Amino acid sequence: MSPTTLYGLCGAALVGIGLYGLLTDPRVLRKIIAFNLVGSGVFLLFGVVARRGADAGLGGDPVPQALVITGIVVAFSATALAVALLLRLHEVNGAATLDDAAGDPDADRSPS
Repeated sequence: MSPTTLYGLCGAALVGIGLYGLLTDPRVLRKIIAFNLVGSGVFLLFGVVARRGADAGLGGDPVPQALVITGIVVAFSATALAVALLLRLHEVNGAATLDDAAGDPDADRSPS
């Protein structure tokens, strides 16, 4: 098994684990982390695709590298924004959930 194939499988595994966490976990912070896993897997897969082209005899293209580096910077800033919004949500509601009744002390929480 070549290193390129191994990296491709690891990237696919990161995307799969991230999608699983994104779909199954109701907590917002874990959804942010799962979304970051998906992004990391996509970056790794994009790098693998660029590397396979170079292994096939095509010239090395710096564009995929620049796109991955730019994507990492954008993902970092988006994660910082999401965490800041989550902290603000926790400050306002007293809980880091998206439930309507989480921050409303007058809401009737008894089951009907």
